[in-house]
Amino acid sequence: MVSKRRLPASEDRGSLTEDASKARKQPLSKKTKKSHVHNEVEENDSVFVKLLKTSGITLKTGESQNQLAVDQIVFQKKLFQTLRKHPSYPKIVEEFVSGLESYIEDQDSFRNCLLSCERLQDEEASMGTSYCKSLIKLLLGIDILQPAIIKILFEKLPEFLFKNVNSDGLNMPRLIINQLKWLDRVVDSKDLTTKIMQLISIAPVYLQHDFVTSLPEILGDSQHADVGKELSDLLTENTLLTVPILDVLSSLRLEPKLLTKVRKLVMGKLSSVMLDDLPVIIKFILHSITATDALEVISELRENLDLQHCILPSWLQASQSKLKNKGQTSSSGNQENSGQDCVILLFDVIKSAVRYEKIVSEAWIKAIENTTSVSEHKQILDLAMLFIIYSTNTQTKKYIERVLRNKIRSGCFEEQLLQSTFYVHYVVLKDICPTILSLAQSLLHSLDQSIILFGSLVYKYAFIFFDAYCQQEVIGALVTHICSGNEAEADTALDVLLELVVLNPSAMRLNAVFVKGILDYLDNMSPQQIRKLFYILSTLAFSKQHEASSHIQDDMHLVIRKQLSSTMFKYKLIGIIGAVTMAGIIAADRSRSSSLTPGRGDLSSEQCTQVTSLLQLVHSCSEQSPQASALYYDEFANLIQGRKLAPKVLEWAGQTIFNDFQDAFVVDICVVPEGDYPFPVKALYGLEDYDSCDGIAINLLPLLFSQDFVKDGGRLTSQESDQKLVSPLCLAPYFRLLRLCVDRQHNGNLEEIDGLLDCPIFLTDLEPGERLESMSVTERSFTCSLIFLTLNWFREVVNAFCRQTLPEMKVKVLTRLKHIVELQQLLEKHLAVTPDYVPPLANFDLETSEVTPHTSTAVSAKIRIQGNLGGRKRKADSSKISSPDPLSKEDNSECDPAPSDRSPLEKEFRGKEEKTSVSLQNYHAFFRELDLEVFSILHCGLVAKFILDTEMHTEATEVVQLQPPELLFLLEDLAQKLENMLTPSVTRRFPFLKSKGNRNIGFSHLHQRSASEIAHSVVQLLSPMCNHLENIHNYFQCLTAKNHGVVDGPGIKGQEYHIMSSCYQRLLQILHGLFAWNGFFQPEHTNLLYSALEVLTNRLKPGEPDQALEELLSQSFHYLQNFHLSVPSFQCALYLIRLLMVILEKSTAPTQNKGKIASLARQFLCRVWPSGEKEKSDIPNDQLEALLSIYLEHTDGVLKAIEEIAGVGVPELINSPKEVSSSTFPTLTRHTFVIFFRVMMAELEKTVKGLQAGTAADSERIHEEKLLYWNMAVRDFSILINLIKVFDSRPVLHVCLKYGRLFVEAFLKQCMPLLDFSFRKHREDVLSLLETFQLNTRLLHHLCGHSKIHQDTKLTRHVPLLKKTLELLVCRVKAMLILNNCREAFWLGNLKNRDLQGEEIISQNSQESAADESEDDASSQVSKSKGAEDSGEDEASDGAKEQESDESDDD
Repeated sequence: MVSKRRLPASEDRGSLTEDASKARKQPLSKKTKKSHVHNEVEENDSVFVKLLKTSGITLKTGESQNQLAVDQIVFQKKLFQTLRKHPSYPKIVEEFVSGLESYIEDQDSFRNCLLSCERLQDEEASMGTSYCKSLIKLLLGIDILQPAIIKILFEKLPEFLFKNVNSDGLNMPRLIINQLKWLDRVVDSKDLTTKIMQLISIAPVYLQHDFVTSLPEILGDSQHADVGKELSDLLTENTLLTVPILDVLSSLRLEPKLLTKVRKLVMGKLSSVMLDDLPVIIKFILHSITATDALEVISELRENLDLQHCILPSWLQASQSKLKNKGQTSSSGNQENSGQDCVILLFDVIKSAVRYEKIVSEAWIKAIENTTSVSEHKQILDLAMLFIIYSTNTQTKKYIERVLRNKIRSGCFEEQLLQSTFYVHYVVLKDICPTILSLAQSLLHSLDQSIILFGSLVYKYAFIFFDAYCQQEVIGALVTHICSGNEAEADTALDVLLELVVLNPSAMRLNAVFVKGILDYLDNMSPQQIRKLFYILSTLAFSKQHEASSHIQDDMHLVIRKQLSSTMFKYKLIGIIGAVTMAGIIAADRSRSSSLTPGRGDLSSEQCTQVTSLLQLVHSCSEQSPQASALYYDEFANLIQGRKLAPKVLEWAGQTIFNDFQDAFVVDICVVPEGDYPFPVKALYGLEDYDSCDGIAINLLPLLFSQDFVKDGGRLTSQESDQKLVSPLCLAPYFRLLRLCVDRQHNGNLEEIDGLLDCPIFLTDLEPGERLESMSVTERSFTCSLIFLTLNWFREVVNAFCRQTLPEMKVKVLTRLKHIVELQQLLEKHLAVTPDYVPPLANFDLETSEVTPHTSTAVSAKIRIQGNLGGRKRKADSSKISSPDPLSKEDNSECDPAPSDRSPLEKEFRGKEEKTSVSLQNYHAFFRELDLEVFSILHCGLVAKFILDTEMHTEATEVVQLQPPELLFLLEDLAQKLENMLTPSVTRRFPFLKSKGNRNIGFSHLHQRSASEIAHSVVQLLSPMCNHLENIHNYFQCLTAKNHGVVDGPGIKGQEYHIMSSCYQRLLQILHGLFAWNGFFQPEHTNLLYSALEVLTNRLKPGEPDQALEELLSQSFHYLQNFHLSVPSFQCALYLIRLLMVILEKSTAPTQNKGKIASLARQFLCRVWPSGEKEKSDIPNDQLEALLSIYLEHTDGVLKAIEEIAGVGVPELINSPKEVSSSTFPTLTRHTFVIFFRVMMAELEKTVKGLQAGTAADSERIHEEKLLYWNMAVRDFSILINLIKVFDSRPVLHVCLKYGRLFVEAFLKQCMPLLDFSFRKHREDVLSLLETFQLNTRLLHHLCGHSKIHQDTKLTRHVPLLKKTLELLVCRVKAMLILNNCREAFWLGNLKNRDLQGEEIISQNSQESAADESEDDASSQVSKSKGAEDSGEDEASDGAKEQESDESDDD
């Protein structure tokens, strides 16, 4: 019927068009007529008009509204009853409809019928609603008229589809469709649906959009499914209707299958849709998600949504310029704004979804967590979404933080990604700025350095990309971190401010007032933090001469002068550091600008005066305090070393410093000081023979005697107040300042001061001999101070001249290094008898109260030696003895040590064992810091020293080289530096665990450099370190060959052996510290890693450039592996293994070398190591545990390895005498058994826990393999658990209880599902497995009884959890039998409580009856004569009996 009606409608379109053209001409005459008759009533004798008038509606002509005299419902009721009761019903209905059709042929009449009626105002009407429906809508509310009127409307509608809007502004198609909305009842909804869908198919696009969006208001619920199908088909045909169709589908009640189909269709178009359509599409996708498919949908959406290509960078740049230059417009402004508006609208849709739909937010986070994609655009969206969800959903904040931390640790989220995220999505992210800063604050509280760095980058890019208000919030947050009192947070926040000052100084200058507020919190800041703060403030104040910066300058001057005038060193330190830093900025700013301005390469006289007056102020305020003076010299030296002073200032400083140093500390050697000194003064440690009186000397002892460091805490005591005060405390700092001035002025040439390298020092005989015990406390303290000051002088001398290239200078530097080692040996003797002595300070950028020796008690020399071997010693710990035996590059020279030369050392070493001594590592803070350049001495090979006669002719030539004690001294210091800089320390995050700044004392110069600079310097030293490593390797190889492989052969107990062993350990420790540096994972340090690996590779295959990274890693691994034969101690072996593992971690295919590490670890476990003192093992427990764990983690067959140790090594130990170890595993002794046992139990539990349970769908072969694997695991568990009958010490039992329960839990979760579907096919294997496991759980039950009898709280706290787990095993076995139709095979009994030896424990429940006797061994045996099902019954009962006993025991 509908199809028949469509043809006439199309045929009549031409006639309708003609009528419409005539109608266009009629309005003029009609308007004229209407002007005379404005409210003419339609007079017509048709049934239509009469019935309407009778029912209460008066039709009007022209533009007047039809009048409704009665209530709308009354009208509909009257008309319905009139039609229904009419004599000619139903014919009267057709006449009525025909009259309507004739009436609406006139457009004005039709329009009036579509517009609302006018309600005649009477008293009754005034009480009702003022709005009236249109005539058509009123008629549609009458059921007998509705189908015919709908038919008329759809026949009339095509007349208006392709016409423009009427002159009165009405859109007739929309007006007609509106009549169909919100009908109380639709008589034939299916017909209506068909008509409107046909109409949509032929309508123009702009009307299609309106018609589609009207569907939910027209159709009933019953038609939603049909309309949804037709709309989904239309969606594939017409992509222009995507937005309205999806909008409608979101409002319809549709089947999930249809929604899924549409969603997949739309998802495939995401990459090609217009940006304007994207918000509606995303809204549909997110609203159609269900709990079951949320993760899948979000993952697919994340894959297909690529906003980076939708948002044009030009828009971003334009909008950024708008933020900064408001008022400027561009021709493409509207387009840019619309694009940004669409993006904002899109994210608003997403925000709404994740805020109100929990499944959406959780699924999105889960999709990000599960992804392994490295596509940048997806990760940019991921990071932006984490920020957005974090801001909208408070319940998921902890979850998001965990995901974000994991992504940062795994390297998925890096700086480049964060920068891109802010660049692409800054418009959206700036609205959630407070939330982003809150997240950054949370990241800064982490312990992981990479997470802290990421948090600081969030602050950085928020400042760079956001507007001024957000920038202010960022600065406020950073200032809060700095003033929080947390050292690590403050360091990170200051680093961010430092970077922002460089990147965006103008914006930082606007926020300088907030940074200036930190000056009120200087008390709790470390010296390094104070340096950074004053650098930031000085840069803001002096970089440009703005009036706005003058208040910062004034405040800084006030703070500095106030602190300098303080009498407390703590505050004077702040003033000194601040003033020197400010002076450096004033000079540095001018020197930088001079490079761009030819002819103006120096400071102006005004600026130069400002700098010099500031430095003179510091000098005058600090000259009364030696500590303050020394701090000023060190800070000034750091400033010069950083090349931050202009030449004019440098020249002024150089002249002043040179003259003052010479006057204060240097005297003629021929003028021996005279005075009432406690010891005779002698000129010692001179490197030249002075025949005349033209030589110089350092006047140390007389200066020290005039001071009283102990009583006055470093203050000078002078008898004459007008005399210039000089303190020996300033000797080393002043010399450092002097040599850096000379170095900068003469480009590294120190010829002007080279006399200080070989000049002697006025001291006394420091070797005490027998009179040491008879010396007074004051004399001992004086001697110790003298040695400390001499040592620090030599350290600074070595710092100064270590880079000199002349052979004579190199020889002198090596000699000074030897003097340092000798003096440290003497110092240990004196400190051993002066326990409460506090040395003079050597590092001054700290509070005096911070630095005291770690311990004042003397320790045994035996402990001292053990510490040397254990790898816990630091600088100069074992460098006490100088050995003349050369560490030559030639292999043969190391095989033949000179016993005659070594005998005095041996004698001294043996004598020391009976005395007390101290470790100089406790006095580390009282030694001057060695510069990194000192380690260039490691490059020294053989150095020729020419001895000249009186006529300057060569009389003899002496070959000098680096000796083992001096090598050990350098290596220990370098290892300490690497540990401090390249190894992140967790304890640094908790200042309350240690005294403030303790870890960084003595590393202030080192901290002036970045970690990457340190790593680069160490890479430069790799080649000489490899030389030393190979030489020491050869030494031990020769020693082993000489002793014919005997571990405790001649020479093993000697001092030289221990020094060489310590050198070996330190070299491996340094290599491990370098390659374990996490900075190598950053892209900018890839080349450095290549360089380091090439050094190692070239030791094997020199001259092969441009090798791939994998090849370099493989060759380096092979090179380092070759050293395993010569490692002299267990500690060295562990460092070598760890070094190889670090190399392995950087490889993408580590499987092959993983087996090599396991093999190597096993060799070390099976090697006999040299015994320590009193024949006890020299292997620290933690190191043995670490190596055993490495072996079991890297071996291919963990279960076989455990079975070998427990089944072979332990029985050998049991059958051997008390002090003898296992022959297969010599490291396994009765003392170390608990370590082996703990590691094996832990690794066994870890292994089975990681085994997948499997499913019934797996192949038969997989079932058999897993069943075999579990048989091996249970057998290993059985072997281990039965060892407690022999080794029943408390630690072993504790391990057994802890890991026994974990193993049973893993058995329940991983093995029982396997037994469920393996029972029928492998009945015998399953029964055998359960029988073995039942015996083990019975022993665990006995262990529980043992723990209760002995009332050991450490053991009994594990008992309840273990028993609960054993009870669960009973239920699980029963469930497995029921699943396999063997329920009748399960029965319960009671076990007797027994101890570890099997003896019954007498308790109140022991009288219980018959079931106790069922524990007989006979009941646990599987009768071969019974059927398989009976066997299952017996076995199940066994497992269950044991558990029932557990229950009874708990009562």
